[in-house]
Amino acid sequence: MTVPDDRQRIRSYVLRTGRMTPAQRRAYAEGWQRWGIEYDANALDFNTLFGRHGPCVLEIGFGMGQSLAEMAQANPDANFIGIEVHRPGVGRLLHTIAERDIGNIRVYCHDAVEILRDCIPDAALDTVQVFFPDPWHKKRHNKRRLIQPEFVAQLVRKLRPGGTLHLATDWEDYAQQMMLVLSGAEGLSNTRGEGEFSPRPEQRPLTKFELRGERLGHGVWDLVFSRN
Repeated sequence: MTVPDDRQRIRSYVLRTGRMTPAQRRAYAEGWQRWGIEYDANALDFNTLFGRHGPCVLEIGFGMGQSLAEMAQANPDANFIGIEVHRPGVGRLLHTIAERDIGNIRVYCHDAVEILRDCIPDAALDTVQVFFPDPWHKKRHNKRRLIQPEFVAQLVRKLRPGGTLHLATDWEDYAQQMMLVLSGAEGLSNTRGEGEFSPRPEQRPLTKFELRGERLGHGVWDLVFSRN
């Protein structure tokens, strides 16, 4: 049997160096036991994890967690799971959760590809959102982009019928690639019609990053698809 070279598979991230602030370190140390999820290759029971039933939203690559925290606060009946590999971002989100007393977020600090494969049951998610993933804007690096057919097929399996896949990017060529990949994925339909981008849904908060891009004249493209 040939074992795939782990270096060749798509990852959900590139690990960059970055120091945690004292506040982030403290929030991580104090909040992880309460809101963190350790990766252990076992399927999650969402009802047990959150202690209740509710729609489940997964965000991959939440950065510093600003928009995730805002969405969770605006939708208290939904259960949110965030995935981020950069510990400063995780620490910042845990700080925000504690500061605002947000009870409906749980956090992974691990590779999203492995979490999807090993921890998320099929047809378990109501929404998957991936906002502003690394664009890998140099042409020779485009193959490292997260949104590829194999990864999207994995996301589709994890969505319940009628569930939503929401992507956003501020790189036009990546937006076009996303549209091609999602339009060609089995089991997905564009909620806006074939080849059409979506206006920013109200439930996606504007981030500081996005507002800065708007001031600089950068466009933002949202893609909202549903599982058939």
